[in-house]
Amino acid sequence: MPQRISIGIYASAPLVLRVSEEQLSSLQDALGTEGWHDISAEDGTVRLNLQHVLWLKVDKDEQRVGFGLGG
Repeated sequence: MPQRISIGIYASAPLVLRVSEEQLSSLQDALGTEGWHDISAEDGTVRLNLQHVLWLKVDKDEQRVGFGLGG
């Protein structure tokens, strides 16, 4: 099941992607290093300059739309 992630990039709006667990793990392993990293997302491939990544947010909850979802 794809994970929704947001990537904070220096001097840019956050980049929001849906990626596989494998792609997320690969990105997490690469953070803190230098150079470029390719991410295969649902709608294409993104190449990140790791030196400009400030933060990574992983959304764990499913996105829900509708009424009466409180609990």
